[in-house]
Amino acid sequence: MEQLTDLKAILHSKRANIYYLEKCRVMQKDGRVLYLTEAKDEQLYWNIPIANTTVILLGTGTSITQAAVRMLASTGVLIGFSGGGGTPLLAASEIEWLTPQSEYRPTEYVQGWLSFWFDAAKRLQVAKHFQLMRIDYLQDVWRKDKDLKNERFFFDDQDITQAFSGFSNKVEQANNVTELLLIEAQLTKNLYKIAVSRTQQKDFVRNYDSTDSANAFLNHGNYLAYGLAATTLWVLGIPHGFAVMHGKTRRGALVFDIADLVKDAIVLPWAFVCAKEKMSEQEFRQQILQKFTEHKAMDFMFEQVKEICIKYKNLTTF
Repeated sequence: MEQLTDLKAILHSKRANIYYLEKCRVMQKDGRVLYLTEAKDEQLYWNIPIANTTVILLGTGTSITQAAVRMLASTGVLIGFSGGGGTPLLAASEIEWLTPQSEYRPTEYVQGWLSFWFDAAKRLQVAKHFQLMRIDYLQDVWRKDKDLKNERFFFDDQDITQAFSGFSNKVEQANNVTELLLIEAQLTKNLYKIAVSRTQQKDFVRNYDSTDSANAFLNHGNYLAYGLAATTLWVLGIPHGFAVMHGKTRRGALVFDIADLVKDAIVLPWAFVCAKEKMSEQEFRQQILQKFTEHKAMDFMFEQVKEICIKYKNLTTF
């Protein structure tokens, strides 16, 4: 384990890599984590820069050694086992992710979170805050992203501005989480319509079990966002069960609450664009990860969670 002291730590909020691996073996060798693939006449080793990695998804035909898991855990890399193409996730301890068993994480954030969580009115206020910040982030991303503009996602188009019209007021006036979930669902439905109109995916119906490219890419991209959210919560030491919106019906629901901050802004439009362009799963994944990095998605997740914790308790920054 001495080799680990040579790794230069990178804050999780600044890490750039998410890996999806299939048909390979992940192992530790000479103080590094590698994955081994078998070509026709030779075996090929590829290095995984674990100090700059947040999540590894292991797809079909993969195996991993205990030594590799130990090294990944030591640098705070989350592991998920998935089906082909990154979906569905199959195994996890907290909801969908195998989290490193380190208790040497900050305690102040979970204390700040719990200082409001048992008050239903305060939970609702936090849920509303997340919805408003989600829209702020989406508007900021769509306003800046030149690639989205090339795909005719212009923020000031009438159908887009109409989709957001009155949203903030509806959120503020919601009396409970059920109303908030309905408001959220209607907005997402409107965003689907916008994406369909821009990409001519006319027969699209959102179905998690459908095999068409748009639905598959939405599932795949959402799981990548869940990985970022799970990493954020693990680093800050906040258990997934303390959700503010999704907790009554889904395990590990705080992951979904945090992932929702960025899903509509990035995953939703690019799932349709990449489906239109007939991209492969790998090409889609590369596009999503590039956009997560470009628009600092994980930074934004950290900022929002920490802001809530600090608001309810006087904390030092992480």
